[in-house]
Amino acid sequence: MIQQYLEVIKPGIVLSNLISFIGGFLLASKGEINYLLLCTTMIGVSLVVASGCVFNNVIDRDIDRKMKRTQNRTLVTQLLSLKNCLIYGIILGMTGVILLYRSANLLAMWLAIIGFTVYVGFYSLYMKRRSIYGTMIGSFAGAVPPVIGYCAVSNQFDIGALILLLIFSIWQMPHSYAIAIFRLKDYQAASIPVFPIELGISVTKNHITWYIIGFMLTTLILYFSGYVTSYEYLIIMTLVNIWWLFVALQGYKSANNDQVWARKLFILSIIAITSLSVMMSVDRIFQH
Repeated sequence: MIQQYLEVIKPGIVLSNLISFIGGFLLASKGEINYLLLCTTMIGVSLVVASGCVFNNVIDRDIDRKMKRTQNRTLVTQLLSLKNCLIYGIILGMTGVILLYRSANLLAMWLAIIGFTVYVGFYSLYMKRRSIYGTMIGSFAGAVPPVIGYCAVSNQFDIGALILLLIFSIWQMPHSYAIAIFRLKDYQAASIPVFPIELGISVTKNHITWYIIGFMLTTLILYFSGYVTSYEYLIIMTLVNIWWLFVALQGYKSANNDQVWARKLFILSIIAITSLSVMMSVDRIFQH
């Protein structure tokens, strides 16, 4: 039973959001880390993200039944009741919000509520099933955790928070499009209107390329605006971004296997965002 409750929170998604949260938190900390605040807000964000994942499982249970990679999920196989999942999700979400309010500030709490509302309400309930632009709505929700980390420390939504929101929102797009390409049959089976299905893989490749360029530029803005200051950040992010763009451009080769290529691009997107989060976290260590 414990395993089922763990599965419905999608631990991989929770962990990836925590990594980006820590990056935002340590970026704003500027080397002066409040470890109690870090631990409590980290737990709070984890609980809210986990709650969003539970509700997403509830909403998507009919879609999951049609997709090969999700047809064995807990709610599809009815290993947990719908009622128990809903109660579980509510408890997780409310606990997380209260913890952010008590340990951090109102801004961090409201950002978590907004991110949750966008992900569950606008994306999962409506846009995902009805529009090719659902990915854009979902990208905003996915970009909120690092901003919460940043604002938990700064207690203000400034240019740094806006840059983080842009960076992580833009990153979500090529990452999600890559998944849509190598999981194309699943999305077709579930009748989900994603870019590769509605507009074609060729058009999607163009969008992927431009979004990666946008990601490159916004990560540079973080450096040239002074929010990160080490040459190591600049060098690592430049190299990783060029690598990611190079692989993206390989998708235009006529002999290219789109599914294999998209999977490589997906892996590189994980490397890129992890590198960003790590370099933001350790930037102060490299100060010269």
